Amino acid sequence: MADSMAMNDENALAAFKRDGAACLRGVFADWIHVIAEGIERNTRDPGPFASNLVNSGQPGGFFDDYCNWPRIPQFAQTVFESPAARLAAFYMESESAQFFHEHVLVKEPGTQKPTPWHCDIPYYFIDGSQTISFWIPVDPVKESTLRVIAGSHRWDRWVRPVRWIDSSDFYGSDADYQPAPDPDRDPGMKILEWQMEPGDAVIFDYRTVHGARGNHAATGRRVLSLRWVGDDVRYAERPGRTSPPYPGHGMVPGQRLREDWFPVVWPPRSSFDSKST
Repeated sequence: MADSMAMNDENALAAFKRDGAACLRGVFADWIHVIAEGIERNTRDPGPFASNLVNSGQPGGFFDDYCNWPRIPQFAQTVFESPAARLAAFYMESESAQFFHEHVLVKEPGTQKPTPWHCDIPYYFIDGSQTISFWIPVDPVKESTLRVIAGSHRWDRWVRPVRWIDSSDFYGSDADYQPAPDPDRDPGMKILEWQMEPGDAVIFDYRTVHGARGNHAATGRRVLSLRWVGDDVRYAERPGRTSPPYPGHGMVPGQRLREDWFPVVWPPRSSFDSKST
């Protein structure tokens, strides 16, 4: 069982802690058809946050959407029944795995637009060290794979968040961010990237700086990303509307994310309840 092997992969755990990312082979091999069906449904019926990140007149297309798991059963099934939650807890070294959101990223053939170098945490209304994303392609990927800067999760300052459509400042604030790096031109930075097959997943910390090239292949690149948080994560305010925004959440700084919106999937509810009593 690939997911069982990943649960005991101390090398991958060491890489995740050291580099802020690691590649897990075959952990979602049994879930690719379910995930692909969910992505297909999402692209046919986009949610309120959906966008095409390629400007009119430019080649290709870059479909981007999130927070649809409550209405797309294939995504909910993956969240609650796949190995993702227990893998998340293991690699975060957390007693619990709380689901934050899913994110669909589809680059059509011939898309030149890259995913800019960024880290996720400044876009989110959370703080904490126990965070993990799963980047799960349902197509083989080579040049259009995820790229990460090794060790960037330990940088003192986060990369300034920008809007992907036009690279404008996301918050328009004077917060203490650093400019986006150019690791392809900086010999002091180590880029990690993996050729991947359907069923593989890259895991990375929300603080890890990552990006991706455009998709110059003759086939599309469809990805589902699953975002999780652990025991030490709490709600935090940002300089403006976050992404995802979750209007009306009602949380205050220092509060754990509300479980009716962000379900604790690991441990299973029965064992979690027994430990709490």
